[in-house]
Amino acid sequence: MRFDAGAREHGYDLSMPRSPAIAALEKQLVSGVGAADAVDAFVDANEFPLAEPPLYTFVYRGHADAVRLRHWVHGLQTSAPFRRLDGTDLWCYTLELPDESRVEYKIEVLARGRAEWIEDPLNPQRARDPFGANSVVQARGYEIPDWARESGEVRPGEMDELAVESEALESARHVTVYRPAEFRANRRYPLLIVHDGGDYVEYAGLKHVLDRLIDRFEVPRMIVALLHPGDRMSEYSADPAHARFVAEELLPRLERDYPLLPDPESRGLMGASLGAVASFHAALEYPGRFGRILLQSGSFLFTDIGDNESGPVFDRIVDMMNAYRAVPTAIAEKAFVSVGVYEPLVSENRALIHALRRGGADVRFVESRDGHNWENWRDRLREGLSWLFPGPLWMVYE
Repeated sequence: MRFDAGAREHGYDLSMPRSPAIAALEKQLVSGVGAADAVDAFVDANEFPLAEPPLYTFVYRGHADAVRLRHWVHGLQTSAPFRRLDGTDLWCYTLELPDESRVEYKIEVLARGRAEWIEDPLNPQRARDPFGANSVVQARGYEIPDWARESGEVRPGEMDELAVESEALESARHVTVYRPAEFRANRRYPLLIVHDGGDYVEYAGLKHVLDRLIDRFEVPRMIVALLHPGDRMSEYSADPAHARFVAEELLPRLERDYPLLPDPESRGLMGASLGAVASFHAALEYPGRFGRILLQSGSFLFTDIGDNESGPVFDRIVDMMNAYRAVPTAIAEKAFVSVGVYEPLVSENRALIHALRRGGADVRFVESRDGHNWENWRDRLREGLSWLFPGPLWMVYE
């Protein structure tokens, strides 16, 4: 199967391309070489998925009634069947991937009437998320950014744990605050409030990213408030109570406890998926309070775009986005928006860009050959943060 950027909207070929290496193995098997020995040698001699750019072949070895590739690429079949090489227990599936693609997947093995989704036993590459881990195929040209890797040569920032009382949310909320290396009380710092902050740290390495970008002078030393949601589905779905907590309760607490710059241009909101919706909504409800927003793969739902979810939570988002697109306003001076072309939210995020620009925001929009996942969001952080908060500009002393 051929993967193409944008998948269905660009068209794709349902026929399976043939891997030269697999074809050579099959020719060897036909010649009479012992099947088990030939397969052993083939598996020992190669790394998997087998890379023959632009072809990538997934291999599973074992007894099964059927084997399928399960991936999260919008617009393509979510379940693609492997084929078994005659006379062997080797199963394979070949697809075509554009350069710089990154795809997370699992292998589904059907045996004795049971189906099990497993991580690829032959592939050591893993990506973690709150639900577990997935195997990863990295196409030619993709590399994990060096600035996303932890480095012992960089002075680390420190973390403070706060309990912030909230009348709006009717409970105390846990907030982790990142203070940069060489923090000084007589300096004043920009502020970034991050929805799903704990997940950004755990699965996107946000602390390491901040440490390294600050050390490289690509972003200024800043205070970063990492939010840990309660009822995430409700709070992050255009909930007025959550927006009130961020703007009227959390922000004053941070202003009291930390030396922050006072102007909107030095304050930002950030989030991914529903966290992007929560960031957008807080900026919309409190115009002039936050001058920077970073939105990643936002679940921005419109009545006339995409396959919308239904229910009170999603209806709030649809109503908010329809109203904003009809009458755009300047909710922030600068906005960075990113989305993966292999996820189902591309059209919605593209529609948002036009509305933000009509509202007066300076917008940078980035699409990547990736899906709805934390490492995609990690890989866009340098570009987003350094554009919204460029260099060590906020070195202000009392």
